[in-house]
Amino acid sequence: MRALGIITFEDSTADIEGLGDFRPVPAMAFMGRYRVIDFILSDMTNSGIDNVQVYCKEKPRNLFEHLGDGSHYNINSKRGKLRILYGEKPFASQVYNHDVANYMLNMQYIEEDNNPYVVIAPSYFVYSIDFNEVLKQHVDSKADVTVLYTSTSNGKQAFLGCDTLAVDKTRSVTAVDKNRGKRKNINVSMEAYVMEKKLFIELVKKAAETSSLYWFKDILKDSLPDLDVKGYPVKGFVGCLNSLEEYYRISMELRDHHTASQLFKPGWPVYTQTNDSCPTKYTTDCKVSDSVVANGCVIEGNVTGSLISRNVHICKGAVVKDSILLPGCYIGENAKLDHVIVDKYAIVHHVKKLEGTNEAPVYVKRRDRI
Repeated sequence: MRALGIITFEDSTADIEGLGDFRPVPAMAFMGRYRVIDFILSDMTNSGIDNVQVYCKEKPRNLFEHLGDGSHYNINSKRGKLRILYGEKPFASQVYNHDVANYMLNMQYIEEDNNPYVVIAPSYFVYSIDFNEVLKQHVDSKADVTVLYTSTSNGKQAFLGCDTLAVDKTRSVTAVDKNRGKRKNINVSMEAYVMEKKLFIELVKKAAETSSLYWFKDILKDSLPDLDVKGYPVKGFVGCLNSLEEYYRISMELRDHHTASQLFKPGWPVYTQTNDSCPTKYTTDCKVSDSVVANGCVIEGNVTGSLISRNVHICKGAVVKDSILLPGCYIGENAKLDHVIVDKYAIVHHVKKLEGTNEAPVYVKRRDRI
């Protein structure tokens, strides 16, 4: 596929409270054994995109450690390359730390790439797609820009703060708005675009000249009257991890096998950094149901409807219900967790009961002891 892949970061409306204090959204643990970025990066590499640039907004250490040299994402080592890029220049304020500013600071690497097209997508939208099909439609339609979108009837609860698109019968994008939770049926922009690299560079430079605070999607919205922007509808599962509540809700949805099969497809692997730990140990007294459990765990208590990441220890008498336990955490004897997100290496031992709700899950911070 003759396209440069650009994985950009989440916009300013995304705020995953707690989890975001310790790592960027792309590096967050997800579904037991993955990181959020694994899904869009695997979509790109499965589509034959061998040159990928990953832009990191802040706190890059976890992302560097996870991505490494990119070899575990099946990137062709002879002609491909994975670059992790960020704004090395300090920003006076976080409002200036946006995608356009980072593109400008790294423009040399974009201009030097030999691919005629670019595929730009953020990592905080999780879905499965073959970008070859998107590029084919883009070329056949002779559009200037193709933008991915998903249609939902759950606009009052999901995708809050995301951009929405008005799309006519020819799938031309005629207007862009915000989802403020007032309408059920909406077309959600997935902030993923396909276009010629030359046009992308022109739009980035135009955005930088227009406003120091412009994101790329802002200049694209301004340019709608002058460009032919076509929509590409994405079928199947699409989730946007832009808040702690959505992180929890989407994770719980993916416990269902039918829902998960729309994301994890045969012949379309989701690559990640492997961890060769031993299989999970289940004692004779434990009970586990309706849950996803990664390897390396010790389960002595009861687990229901939960996502258990690698190397988690749940002690005897503990009850974990509708919760998400990130790698390396420890749940002590007789502890009761209900609608709880426990971050990495945290210990729940002295407090015997934590209870949240679907709308407000309890968050236990990284390396905390309670």
